[in-house]
Amino acid sequence: MRPPKPPSRPARVSLWRYAKLFRADILSAQPARLYRAWMAEFRTPFFRSYLLNQPELVKLVLKDRPRDFPKSDRIGAGLRPLLGESVFLTNGATWERQRRIIDPAFEGGRLRDTWAPMWAAGQAMLKRLEARSGAPLEIEAETSHAAADVIFRTLFSIPIEDETAQAVFTEFRAYQRSQPILNLAAFLPRLGFLPRFFRRDTKAAARRIRALITGLCEARQAEIEAGTAPDDLATKIMTTRDPETGETFTPAEMVDQVAIFFLAGHETSASALAWALYLLATHPDWQARLAEEAQALTGDFADVSRLKVSRDVFRETLRLYPPVPMMVREASCPERFRDREIAKGAQLVLSPWHLHRHERLWEAPDDFDPARWGTENGKACAREAYIPFSAGARVCTGAGFAMVEGPLLLSLIARDFEITPVAGRLPEPVAHLTVRARDGIHLRLTPRDTPARPQF
Repeated sequence: MRPPKPPSRPARVSLWRYAKLFRADILSAQPARLYRAWMAEFRTPFFRSYLLNQPELVKLVLKDRPRDFPKSDRIGAGLRPLLGESVFLTNGATWERQRRIIDPAFEGGRLRDTWAPMWAAGQAMLKRLEARSGAPLEIEAETSHAAADVIFRTLFSIPIEDETAQAVFTEFRAYQRSQPILNLAAFLPRLGFLPRFFRRDTKAAARRIRALITGLCEARQAEIEAGTAPDDLATKIMTTRDPETGETFTPAEMVDQVAIFFLAGHETSASALAWALYLLATHPDWQARLAEEAQALTGDFADVSRLKVSRDVFRETLRLYPPVPMMVREASCPERFRDREIAKGAQLVLSPWHLHRHERLWEAPDDFDPARWGTENGKACAREAYIPFSAGARVCTGAGFAMVEGPLLLSLIARDFEITPVAGRLPEPVAHLTVRARDGIHLRLTPRDTPARPQF
């Protein structure tokens, strides 16, 4: 069964029609030609933008000259009320300083330290799923719960059942459904009132989330000063000094960073895990292979190297359903791409969604085939046309974290449950903060007839 993808709009539509489509879902607002084009230009009376699919251009923008193509302020129009001046939105010297402080917390050696809380979150997830086994589940709700639990355990050493953690999680679920990753109103400077009008409820939710995060950060700072803080990611980041200035994050800066850690670590992981479970449900041969591999799970960090099938399935899921479907950069000076003049200030859109399904790059681009990563085409595309975590200097600092968490949780579920789709409930991908299903992903999980395993 071929995985679902959103319909494409007609080649030509009015600006008003495009605005309506864009507001409903940025993926189905795009024409089908983007799956074949190396570059596409979009002109309106208000802005001009270019979508780049040619690998050489993607490499130029993300890897070769990232300082010449900073993140566009357009992306911050909708997200700044929640994320403030977080590392996701900043540029230049501010961004470089933030990465110097954050990156050490996610280095390879620190991943081992996050394994135990990930495993604990996985066991809690299995108990929740067992209590609801056999009945149809809206699986995105379950994966959101599990991913949020992982973030709170690894970041603040508290489970999702903690009162503050539960409050943040509840507020965030409302926020993510109402705020798109790209807001078309932000591209229309002559209609500056539109973003404010459309995001009134969203801004209020952002304020509530930030107030809760502020409480967590203040409590942790007190523990650090008292010498009683646990050695988790929050403590590591709050005590790391910029090697160039000797400064640590201010309390306000830490709130910004925790907000993006929760967004990037919870929202994106939940999206990817939900789609991975759906793909396993509709491809029982791959589910059987993954379940067999998962029998060898021991609860030790060495499991990471054993989950090869699970890793390939998760990579393929990130190809078909990249959690962040589009990224926007801005030309800081005039450029010339493919014989077209690019003016200073032009918006450059990099779309993992279209790049990962590009018909001139990938073999059978719309098919689910985890074995492709072992083929010559798959290996080449992995280097040139696969950017689920972005690439270059601004590659997601938590990419390694995600590639441990995703395969682990996926393997635990496939080991203990048979996953089947619910008849008549075909999910339709749409882009909110991440790529989700319009009406959810509905699956049925039935316990496998396997021996009991230690919980560790």
